[in-house]
Amino acid sequence: MSEPVALPNPSGTGTAGTDAASKRRRPSWPFLVVAVFFGLFYAWDVWSGLGNLIGLSLNAGSLDTQLSGFGWGILLAGVLLPILIFLLAARIGRGRPLYAQAALFLVGLALASALALDIYQFGLGSLIV
Repeated sequence: MSEPVALPNPSGTGTAGTDAASKRRRPSWPFLVVAVFFGLFYAWDVWSGLGNLIGLSLNAGSLDTQLSGFGWGILLAGVLLPILIFLLAARIGRGRPLYAQAALFLVGLALASALALDIYQFGLGSLIV
């Protein structure tokens, strides 16, 4: 006798649903170790951007002025861009070999650090009204 053949279910459950679930694997533990390791460096960039945002707004307040819209945008970008770059590197790195994932995180970290250095170049004088 032959084994019964599983036909896809048009309702989206059954065999077709289990195939989709098997394609969406959980991240492996080596990927998580690499992501957490590089995530700490990205978190440092986010913390630095948050410190710039708070510190420069307090400095502007002590000078009886305020940050311009451009200044707020630049400083908020300094906080949000490392997060977005980390998520993009993690998304692109899924399913790739471990060395490729680490290289993507490293390139993303270099990009986030370069953007942070560009923000430092503006200085307080160009960010206030």
